[in-house]
Amino acid sequence: MSQAAHFPLVRPAAVGRDRALLIGGVLAGPLFAASAIVQASTREGFDFRRHPVSVLSTGELGWIQIVTFLVSGVLCALAANALRRRTEAGSVWLPRLLALYGLGLVGAAVFSADPADGFPVGTPRGAGQISWHGGLHFLVAAVAFVSLIVATVVAARRAARQGARGRAAYSLATGVFFAVSWVALMVRPAPTVMVAFGLAVSAGWLWVSVTFARAASGRAD
Repeated sequence: MSQAAHFPLVRPAAVGRDRALLIGGVLAGPLFAASAIVQASTREGFDFRRHPVSVLSTGELGWIQIVTFLVSGVLCALAANALRRRTEAGSVWLPRLLALYGLGLVGAAVFSADPADGFPVGTPRGAGQISWHGGLHFLVAAVAFVSLIVATVVAARRAARQGARGRAAYSLATGVFFAVSWVALMVRPAPTVMVAFGLAVSAGWLWVSVTFARAASGRAD
């Protein structure tokens, strides 16, 4: 007896409010990246080889990065809610994890990072002291990072079950790259590791955009 062929599950493209929310989720990553690049290029003393993007939320112009965290986080959380309404019952964890990632970014806006390693200009070199809000910033950022990493694993597992090996490999590779670079940054924050982590954050945002774009076009994960 011949086995039935399996085809990718395709739903009608999202329309109305859900489509708008999913598109917002697609744009959250490019918005975050563009804001970071413009700020890094214009704010004196910032160096991607020494500073994480979080320290851009310090100083007189720190409000720009705070707003960036807030807007990108809200867009991601709202898109995750739209994704929840368009996924199957067995896929509930992916929207939940992406919503938690977005909420973690909102938390990073509420609890700003501390000045560090010469930024803003006039700050002593080195890690510096961690304030209560700086500590909470690290905590909510960790929640966001773990949520994103687990989300890529969940998506990879589901894609593998559907026979989409390429998509599974892409999701898993993104999660592994993010996890390894994050751990390396905590162990030894050297310039090359700092740059690698910045690239991992960009790769993570790209994966988020692709995930929401698939849902907006009717692809069910």
